[in-house]
Amino acid sequence: MLVLSSPSGAGKSTIARQLLEQESNLKLSISVTTRPRRSSEIEGVHYHFISRERFEQMRERDELLEWAEVHGNYYGTPRDPVEEALATGRDVLFDIDIQGTFQLYDAVRQDVVSIFILPPSIAEMKSRLHRRAEDTDEVIRRRLKTAVGEMKHWSKYDYVIVNDDLQLAFDGARSVLRAERLRRERCPAIGPFIEGMVDDLKRETGEG
Repeated sequence: MLVLSSPSGAGKSTIARQLLEQESNLKLSISVTTRPRRSSEIEGVHYHFISRERFEQMRERDELLEWAEVHGNYYGTPRDPVEEALATGRDVLFDIDIQGTFQLYDAVRQDVVSIFILPPSIAEMKSRLHRRAEDTDEVIRRRLKTAVGEMKHWSKYDYVIVNDDLQLAFDGARSVLRAERLRRERCPAIGPFIEGMVDDLKRETGEG
């Protein structure tokens, strides 16, 4: 489970999109949310937009792997699609906030790799939010205020990337994904493979 988190305006969604385009074994976990859909968003692609009542039903039935309330709206990860993807050997990308990340830590820390993405400056973060032109000034102010608390948790993440150059930031995130796939504990087949080679060597050298 590869988790990307960041304060608003850090470029997390762009990096996530590029990872999905270039890593065929990576599947996006599509969250459910109770917030209104933005004009640029597509149902079932960016989020599943549901009612508050439906969200609370999913939460009570333990159908969510993690959930959080952000800016007065609920966000959560449906459990079944994630478990199905992992069962078929695919990695799953999570574009979630700090609250959700910590819930994943509590549930399955050994399977989670987390990256915290930062903007190069507050001025650039604010500029990106305004350029996006999808939020009111009040919402932007609220996001900037929330970012203060979010940035305090950077040290709880496995990796930190400052997105002052999008290509370098993407390369960094992709390098993390590829390296983590090679960790010994994530390659259960490597043990029998090596044992087989050792047996072959013993036969070749007459030690078997």
